[in-house]
Amino acid sequence: MHARTRLADDDVRKGLERLGGWRLAAGAIGREFRFASLVEAFGFLARVALAAESLGHHPELTSNYDRVSVKLTTHDAGGVTGLDLALAERIDQLAGR
Repeated sequence: MHARTRLADDDVRKGLERLGGWRLAAGAIGREFRFASLVEAFGFLARVALAAESLGHHPELTSNYDRVSVKLTTHDAGGVTGLDLALAERIDQLAGR
C-alpha cells in the first residue's frame, strides 16, 4: 500500500499496537510527551521538526513548558496513512521511548 493512502481505522489500530501511548481520534493519531524542563521539551521539538522535514510530512505540534503534544494526519488523504505511523515511530525513538 502506498504510504500516502488512507488506512482503515482497524489498520491504524493494528499499527498503533507496536507504538505505546498513541491514540486514534477524529482521523488523526496523537500523543503527549512530558519532559523534565522547557529546554528538554524544546530540544525534542527541534528533533521532531528535522525528522518531519526529512520525510516531507509535518505534524501539528503544541508545546506548553514541559509538555509537547503531537498530532499526525495526512490531510490530502483525509486521515491516517502509513507515513503518519512511520513518523510516530520515529518520534517515539527521538523521545527515547
